[in-house]
Amino acid sequence: MKPKTGAKLFFLVFSWLVLTTLVGSQTWAQSFNVVYSFTGASDGANPLAGLVSTPEGFFGTASAGGNAGTGVVYTIDSNGSQSVLYSFAGGSDGASPEAGLLPAGRGFYGATTAGGSSGGGTVFRVSLTGKESVLYNFTGGADGGDPQGTLIKDATGNLYGTTFSGGASGNGTVFELLHPTVKGGPWTEQVLYSFGTGTDGANPVAGVAFDRAGNLYGTTSAGGMYGYGTVFQLVPSPSGWTENILHHFQLESDGGVPYAGIVVDKHGRLWGAATDGGQGGTNGGGTVFELIPADGNWTFNVLYALSGWGISGSFRNILLSGGKIYATTHCDGNYDAGTVYELTRSGSTWNYTSLYVFTGGSDGLYSFSNLVFDSQGNLWGTTNQGGANGAGVVFKVTP
Repeated sequence: MKPKTGAKLFFLVFSWLVLTTLVGSQTWAQSFNVVYSFTGASDGANPLAGLVSTPEGFFGTASAGGNAGTGVVYTIDSNGSQSVLYSFAGGSDGASPEAGLLPAGRGFYGATTAGGSSGGGTVFRVSLTGKESVLYNFTGGADGGDPQGTLIKDATGNLYGTTFSGGASGNGTVFELLHPTVKGGPWTEQVLYSFGTGTDGANPVAGVAFDRAGNLYGTTSAGGMYGYGTVFQLVPSPSGWTENILHHFQLESDGGVPYAGIVVDKHGRLWGAATDGGQGGTNGGGTVFELIPADGNWTFNVLYALSGWGISGSFRNILLSGGKIYATTHCDGNYDAGTVYELTRSGSTWNYTSLYVFTGGSDGLYSFSNLVFDSQGNLWGTTNQGGANGAGVVFKVTP
């Protein structure tokens, strides 16, 4: 269930619903500001990922717009001044970046879901001066295709990510790109795991995360024992990587179809969100969950079940900060336009607070974004549509 932009979005998403309160009918303790509205022209359109914060400012990707209509890498400052760092031509340089950016010295690593020499997408680097170079071209075959999740890197500079499709069975891969200084020559891809046609999961949307032992963790949006996705672990060894399934989603009280990735905390616990199921089962609004390791086993706990119908949880990774969880939802709230929310622990339970309910107008529509804090404690994110020009916004919320 790959996410789409534009009109096709209505046919391929689940609609996210959470417990919200009417916008305009109460006094908000939070403040909300649209920092920038995309025009849909050369400045970009329809961002799916959120932002990354650096000393040079905020940086992000827009999946459409730009000079060729195939997306941009952009920067924006705290005053809302936006500029395009790179505009994709839609050919060998890549097209339609849906993933977020990973800082890379004086630049960023990223991925495009399409384009490249074989049309299966790319992994690229763009410098702060706007020079783009393609590190790897996916063929869409055994090496994978359609990478959507944000990349991570290890201490030696190797990159890791997932592809939604391709691989030995066409159901996606987990891959590594070996840095030239490690192996010599160009960047080299190796598939760490290729999802099959059985219960091992299929079609990862988000990227992967390391723990301190060097194991990788992620989610698949489909497959597994019940067909509603998995949480998986990949364990390295001299002979290769071994997959362990830590949870098979049943689309019941546990949730289902996890588009969001996994966050690993310093204790080795895993945190994530499922986009469907939970309270109400198949009619639920998703779950926020944790997995706790103990003596080689994992315990799955639902921290909060969102009510309503359709997609909730978090499309990208949740944000853990100060003992709280922050995330966005897509098509929920009184206007079916999405929300920004916070979960706060109270003893053994978690309390839900709606930080903002989108109206679907000039404030934005459909947030698939991860969230990031600035130095003043404001949360920044994006919406895929809405805004003054209907092409999405960059927003700021003060919790």
